[in-house]
Amino acid sequence: MSEKIKVLVVDDSALVRKVISDILESDKEIEVIGTANNGKSAVFKNLTLNPDVITMDIEMPIMNGLEALQEIIKTNPKPVIMMSVLTQYGAEATFKALEYGAVDFIPKPSTVLAMSMDDIAELLITKVKAVAKASLNLHVTKSEHVSETNKVSIIARHEDKKKIVGIGTSTGGPSALQRVLQKLPKNFPSPILVVQHMPPGFTKAFAERLDSLCNVSVKEAEDGEKVLNGCVYIAPGDAHIVVEKTGDTRVIRLSQAEKVSGHRPSADVLFHSLAKEDSHNVIGVIMTGMGRDGARGIKEIHDNGGYTIAQDESTSVVYGMNRVAVEMGGVDAVVDVDSIPDEIISHI
Repeated sequence: MSEKIKVLVVDDSALVRKVISDILESDKEIEVIGTANNGKSAVFKNLTLNPDVITMDIEMPIMNGLEALQEIIKTNPKPVIMMSVLTQYGAEATFKALEYGAVDFIPKPSTVLAMSMDDIAELLITKVKAVAKASLNLHVTKSEHVSETNKVSIIARHEDKKKIVGIGTSTGGPSALQRVLQKLPKNFPSPILVVQHMPPGFTKAFAERLDSLCNVSVKEAEDGEKVLNGCVYIAPGDAHIVVEKTGDTRVIRLSQAEKVSGHRPSADVLFHSLAKEDSHNVIGVIMTGMGRDGARGIKEIHDNGGYTIAQDESTSVVYGMNRVAVEMGGVDAVVDVDSIPDEIISHI
């Protein structure tokens, strides 16, 4: 029998430590080898217990989760999953943690009403298993806020009539997306639609953060809005996103239809909608993430004459979705994460 995945659970609440530990140990492939009630203890136990994965609270006494994360990455790097609260501060701290080297996050059990305990338990177990053998890409994403005066107003843009870009990603995606979008110029001539697997409620804060860091404008997508050049639309955390075309006008449609490939939003749903119309004007990008969501859809774009790009294994936290797409023969170019922007621009 293969060895169990060893997990260190870090939280200042004894109740939360027990809840998380019980969830993890309900799976026969996972063993909680230790717990810590503050960041300083977590750094010490990471060195002495050498876990495969760490779950990390953000707000703790003595040393908080962000400080502990940075110390862990420096001293004994391990895949760290942040336990996040759905508040403005919590969301900002979560995305900062992802920049510092955390591989993913999930909502804390007590903070998200939109997700049941069973949903959170399933998500936690799935993510722990996915990141246990994760490739730790320790490049810290540079965050420099862009002033509004350096942006082109969304309102002033014309509706796009030609190329459109679709991106699908999951585990490792937030920091990878930031690296891609930050390299695009403010006069980028096409719209970009993004499916990033993320719990409900966090996508708006994620879009706002990217908007402050990128030259292109980034927003959470809204049902019925027109698709405009130079704007990035992030699918909400609980809705599928598709594009409808009437004449020369593209419009975003959101839906709460059943999960596809295990997800809502689903990259397969987005890619399928882009492949249906004018697919030779579509650029599809599939990036780091567990599972296979998006692989079938990006192959459809490829088979219908669109151009398709996959993030390579070496820069992926989890080489899953993109690996399946490559194996299915649905990808034209496999490049490292920092080469994706140039690859997109060269085919616009």
